[in-house]
This record gives sequence, C-alpha cells and structure tokens, in this order.
Amino acid sequence: MGLQEFVLRITDARSDAAQSAMASYFAELDELFPAGFDPGDALTADVASYDPPTGAFVIAELADQAVVGCGALLTIEPGVGEIKRMWVHPDVRGQGLASQLLRDLEARSRAMGHHRTVLDTNEVLLGAITMYERAGYEAIDRYNDNPYAHHWFEKRWAAEEAGG
Repeated sequence: MGLQEFVLRITDARSDAAQSAMASYFAELDELFPAGFDPGDALTADVASYDPPTGAFVIAELADQAVVGCGALLTIEPGVGEIKRMWVHPDVRGQGLASQLLRDLEARSRAMGHHRTVLDTNEVLLGAITMYERAGYEAIDRYNDNPYAHHWFEKRWAAEEAGG
C-alpha cells in the first residue's frame, strides 16, 4: 500500500468505529503477547474516561473513511494525562501515522492543562517503545497495575506549553 493521507478526528469511544478499532487492537495484542491478551470489559467499562473535557478518543481514517488507527487520552489525576489504546493497522504502518497520532494526543493533553503525560506498553511492542523514546518519553517507575505492561514512560510539558 502506497503512502496515504490520514484524517484524525475525535469520536465517542462507544461508536462503532472506535469499538471496531479497539477490537482490532485487542485481537492483535492477543496474537502478539506470549500468554495472550484478555481485554476484560475494556470495550465498555473504560470508555467513559475518554469523554471530553477530561479525555479524548481519536480515530485515524483514510479518505474513504476506513478506520486505520486509534488512540485515547484520559486524565488520571489533576495535571496528568495518560495515553492509551494507541494502534495502527498493519497495512499502513511505516507511514508516520503512529507518530502523527502521538503528537495529536500530546497536543490534546497539553490543551487539557496536563503538565505531564504518561503511558505504558508491553515488552514485545518494540516499535512502540522506540517511537516513545524518540518522541522524548523517559522511563519511569510503574504507575499503574496493568498486568500486561513492562515499561512505563512519561513526558513533561513546560508550564507555558500546558493550557488550561
């Protein structure tokens, strides 16, 4: 597949597009993780935390409106955002969409007044780890009880970069 132009837009995490993207993401994790992946009730229980004004669920679409990626942002405490559910369809990887999604979520985090953005990832997701490090994320101690996470990262924002 040649280089594509992607459109990022906020959608309700309960929408068909968001649910389909997350289901594809979870299915891929189940294949990649040595012990599999059980999302539990993540398609229903977590979605309210992505609602504005303290969260956002972003989907990436092609011109024909096919959903090829997603990412979510939520506020975990005052001034701290967390990026979750970052996924790009395998057919469009390598075209910069993951970095574009990450930058979009970071901008939304700053606009929400977060001075720090955190995320976690699994050790088998080497491409994600590399991308986060290249984007300026630094390793931190465990901040949550995600049983699938092996790496935790943060990026701090200068006061003038954080809105709100």
